Amino acid sequence: MRQLPLYQVDAFSKDTFGGNPAAVVPVPVFPPDELMQNIASENNLSETAFVTVRGAGKFHIRWFTPAMEVRLCGHATLASAHILYQSSEAKPEKMLFRTEEAGTITVRPNKNGSYSMDFPLDTPQKIKSPKGLRSVLGGIKPLEVHLGTDDLVVVLKNRKQVENLKPNLPLLAGMKKYRGLLVTAPGKKYDFVSRGFFPYYGIDEDPVTGSAHTVLTPLWAKKLGKKKLTARQVSKRGGDLLCEVRGKKVRLTGHAVTYLTGQILLKNEL
Repeated sequence: MRQLPLYQVDAFSKDTFGGNPAAVVPVPVFPPDELMQNIASENNLSETAFVTVRGAGKFHIRWFTPAMEVRLCGHATLASAHILYQSSEAKPEKMLFRTEEAGTITVRPNKNGSYSMDFPLDTPQKIKSPKGLRSVLGGIKPLEVHLGTDDLVVVLKNRKQVENLKPNLPLLAGMKKYRGLLVTAPGKKYDFVSRGFFPYYGIDEDPVTGSAHTVLTPLWAKKLGKKKLTARQVSKRGGDLLCEVRGKKVRLTGHAVTYLTGQILLKNEL
């Protein structure tokens, strides 16, 4: 019987049971894609990250939802960095994560226990409201609609409207040209708030979506005329992010806490 280490981490939270739970599976080499997908489906979290070591402070990372592999994931990268840093005797000043499609992500541990991650900036493009969007939003008329590399971004009036939204998920799942829907609005305590829905990828609502903030950050940076912003994803669990536009990069900073450690037991799968 073969075993693989398994960690579950609450990302973008200082406390257990907050933020977005992600599974992290460090492996010497990536298992077959079918096995990684089966493990992610079994974990039934929004993402499971598989990580291999390429050298000192250098890694290769892939992410799977319960339904499929994804191009980019922020919270599972944060979770992976947290596990790798905490288990390393060397305590590297930075960690480099090579991805399949999103380039190399640099993660830096901070003295206060948080981690700062540099992602490619995703410039939003303002578009006309797509057909069927009002129905997805339960009849709500958006103030603006933008398109990112992966997601449809809808600007609403205020935090209350974002929190109270009950999107039509079956209709949204049918809009397969988009990874998902981000709804956002200006905040009071925070510069902006958001929620994220990805039913086509097997995630009705994601608690805290790091990758979403690669497009939300430049959107609100332009609107508010500032490069450093505070953000809150107002899902049931919720999570906080510090966001900063740095040229062609977006730096996202957040905390993470380990919830679970264990072993995956495999018979004939490897």
